[in-house]
Amino acid sequence: MNVKDALQRFLEYQEIEKGRSLKTVRNYNQYISKYIEFSGISNTSEISAENIRQFRLHLNRQPGVKIKGQSSSTMKKRTQNYYLIAIRMFLKYLMKQGLKVYSPDHIELAKTAERHIDHLEVSELLRMLEVSKKHQRNHAIIHMLFSTGLRVSELCSLNRDIDLSKDEMTIRGKGDKLRIVFLSSETRKVLKEYLNNRTDMDEALFIQEGPRVVKLEEQNVSLRLSSRSVERLVKQIAIEAGISKKVTPHTIRHSFATDLLRNGADIRSVQMMLGHSNIATTQIYTHITDKQLREVHKKFHNKENQ
Repeated sequence: MNVKDALQRFLEYQEIEKGRSLKTVRNYNQYISKYIEFSGISNTSEISAENIRQFRLHLNRQPGVKIKGQSSSTMKKRTQNYYLIAIRMFLKYLMKQGLKVYSPDHIELAKTAERHIDHLEVSELLRMLEVSKKHQRNHAIIHMLFSTGLRVSELCSLNRDIDLSKDEMTIRGKGDKLRIVFLSSETRKVLKEYLNNRTDMDEALFIQEGPRVVKLEEQNVSLRLSSRSVERLVKQIAIEAGISKKVTPHTIRHSFATDLLRNGADIRSVQMMLGHSNIATTQIYTHITDKQLREVHKKFHNKENQ
């Protein structure tokens, strides 16, 4: 089968049958198209161990992402694996269509270093909440992020018509999947105060503020806060709170998950609350709590011999 036709069908399958987001579909297209272009194949039957091996060598020799004007020596193993995962999914799809192709099971992913997860200690989060008090909207955002563990894109997509009489709400997350998240009583209180003081008619829960807002309203332009804006304000609040490490909305999401696990939540429940489709994604948080377990072991185990 013509490989480009097969790729188009695979992408349509991912979008329609599997319900993948357009961003995910675009990524699959990018990864697989680069492999097709590099290997020069025109038919799905030409996908082979050798041209995949050559493509892996090619990826491994690509320069890494530039940070502060300097690039790392090679493309990160984790990034290389994104390409390999996409190719494996493509091959699995072709096999389901009854085509004889190279087995996806033969493609092994590169070993990667354990992922480092930045999270906030409780004292750091409390400092951020204290700093944010001077700005009602920002205070509500920090509360909302930690109470729910939302992704920044999910937070920005929320509308103001949420029912604050309940301690839970339904979120539409990645891949258009629905999940339940929970609001603490303090978060609901802060949100109510913020919304009660709003004088605009915009449907968004969190909106831009400042002198240009009046102009935007006159032009009937949405005031909805962007993900980038939330990232900037979280960073600024962290700096004002005296936190030296880099803090993003995702850092607060990590803190949400870590806090749950440290306080005894089971990993399946955390997976559900974070909206992870694969529990392996949630398991990256378990090594953070290992340090706490070690301290518990030292404190309570075999005390008579100490």
